[in-house]
Amino acid sequence: MQRKSVLRILTVAIAMIVCFVLAGASAMAQSDTAHSGDRRCSNRTLFGDYGSQIEGTLLGPNLPFRGLAMAHFDGKGNITQVDHIVFNGIPPTIEWTPGTGTYAVNPDCTGSAVINSPSSQGPVNLHFVVVNHGKQINQVVDANAATAVAYRVD
Repeated sequence: MQRKSVLRILTVAIAMIVCFVLAGASAMAQSDTAHSGDRRCSNRTLFGDYGSQIEGTLLGPNLPFRGLAMAHFDGKGNITQVDHIVFNGIPPTIEWTPGTGTYAVNPDCTGSAVINSPSSQGPVNLHFVVVNHGKQINQVVDANAATAVAYRVD
């Protein structure tokens, strides 16, 4: 019975973490430039594959987790990804869990994303900042204590 509860919690957490992948790492970044020469961002700033390492603690049961994710940003606001998340030392039943979602990048290079996964019981919401001309994303999952840094894969 306790194993079922832990597995149920892990399934929910995996779904939440999948969104996390919103910060991934291999891409050809593009950015818009304002008339004044200031750098401005848009959805086009995130384009390509981004790999990320994820670490955090699932609040409630206080379970530590670590993982990896590879997300593809299409430059038009859509994300596809796979992730591998290990909770409390227990690997996932599916080696690489797929997910899809959407993202929006603001002109000031902040943004948000929503990722859905077949293993989650709801969407994963996250917020991020785009740095280094779109080569890096720093992000956090809204619903738990997870953070990730994603780098563009060249």
